[in-house]
Amino acid sequence: MALTESNMLSLGTKAPDFVLPDTVSGKDIALKDVASDQATVIMFICNHCPYVIHVNEEIVRLAKTYQSKGVAFVAISSNDVDNYPQDSPDKMKVLAEKEGYTFPYLYDESQEVAKAYDAACTPDFYVFDGDLRLVYRGRLDESRPKTDIPLTGKDLRAALDAILAGRPVPEKQYPSAGCNIKWK
Repeated sequence: MALTESNMLSLGTKAPDFVLPDTVSGKDIALKDVASDQATVIMFICNHCPYVIHVNEEIVRLAKTYQSKGVAFVAISSNDVDNYPQDSPDKMKVLAEKEGYTFPYLYDESQEVAKAYDAACTPDFYVFDGDLRLVYRGRLDESRPKTDIPLTGKDLRAALDAILAGRPVPEKQYPSAGCNIKWK
């Protein structure tokens, strides 16, 4: 698994639209179905990546905290399940239920959504404002597997706190790093 960093989509980019199946509910979910007039967090994750496994607990904690403040969250897996069957939709559902995801976990079989977002790695985080314009992209925080750096979600939290307070999101943003998306 090659360590890959975010491509850092340009700030101000309008969120690319999508309609994808939710592996938990079985329903098709569109961006408009989950978008918030406060902020919308779109996360590219997968089941097997050690970097995602490392941050799962903080993702769940962060989502619960900010969903109560009107922020929407959605996770998308775009990995090739033919070569990475542990990321298949049935296993995505099991993981979402086990981890206690309070947000949809969508499957991007065609990988077109990942390409539209210029996603490169898992995890990869995008925060859009109430107008669905990109205001933050990059890492959750500086913690990585096998480091002594505590998992806090501070970078993503700072962006969300700024949006909710009506302040500009910090300009200094760092790419996320993790496993590359498993392209077909």
